[in-house]
Amino acid sequence: MKAAVVTGFTEPLQIQDRDVPVPGAGQVLVRIETSGLCHTDIHAAHGDWPVKPTPPFVPGHEGVGIIEALGEGVTHRAVGDRVALPWLGHACGHCDHCVRGWETLCEEQQNTGYSIDGGFAEYAVADATYVVPVPDGVTPFDAAPLTCAGVTTYKAVKVAGIRPTERVAIFGIGGLGHLALQYAKIVGATVTAVDVDDAKLEMALELGADHVINAGTTDPGPALEALGGADVAIVLAVIPSVFETAFAALRRGGRLVCVGLPPETEGPMALPIFPTVLKGISVIGSIVGTRQDLTEVFELHARGRTRVIADTRKLDEVNEAIDDVLAGRAPARIVFEF
Repeated sequence: MKAAVVTGFTEPLQIQDRDVPVPGAGQVLVRIETSGLCHTDIHAAHGDWPVKPTPPFVPGHEGVGIIEALGEGVTHRAVGDRVALPWLGHACGHCDHCVRGWETLCEEQQNTGYSIDGGFAEYAVADATYVVPVPDGVTPFDAAPLTCAGVTTYKAVKVAGIRPTERVAIFGIGGLGHLALQYAKIVGATVTAVDVDDAKLEMALELGADHVINAGTTDPGPALEALGGADVAIVLAVIPSVFETAFAALRRGGRLVCVGLPPETEGPMALPIFPTVLKGISVIGSIVGTRQDLTEVFELHARGRTRVIADTRKLDEVNEAIDDVLAGRAPARIVFEF
């Protein structure tokens, strides 16, 4: 099978011919139809984060495909099922986090495309319990970005506790941001999209944003204050200064939801204590979403409540696609089709 492989953190991905993997006990073999390119895949390939994957490995945690074989003991999945292979590839299932519905905090978790091989390949094996069925009405093309960009921002909107009519600012309108603003609108928020790219801001308006701010030409802080300030700021950018700007734009009682993960070299975010205390600001970390969250994301999409914007590429173009994402040339998501 063809696979895009990280052989070293300073090397481009290599297209290799590998054996088709064999599913072990509790696993399924999935023939990949589509796989989205997430910024996390780029961080993985470059070894940007403190906990690094071990090369060689196959990235990709937005894989969608058809089950072609079942490992020993798998009875709750069937050959022919279409499933998604999300970031949470495995969790222990018995710790307090798993039992309380926060499996994404499990300390024994394995992550697709990071600690286990992912979807940048024609086939992948996955834990049968942690793949998520893709319902009729959701195409493989749309399902791929929803598997991470969708479920991550859906969860961020959930943990923010956004109430109807609250003012929400989305910092970073790309693969994640174009879906975040749609989920915020679904729960009744007034949404301001913040980015430095006019084309992405135009896309945000088409998707229902109430206001847009180009942070390259306008200071988002005063601009948001002129709109009444933000009750919630969801930050999807990977630059610490953007988190600080978003914090400063919050109203009293506001919530800063941190989603983007800057490279280790970017340094920490400065968090001023006095405004945090005196204004009653909450700072919330939001990490992807659970299997149930992804099921809900797929259901919303099947009902026509969300729209995915993405470009298609072939796996052979993986390095060019990464360059396009880093240069901001991708309109929203890039999806590899097999």
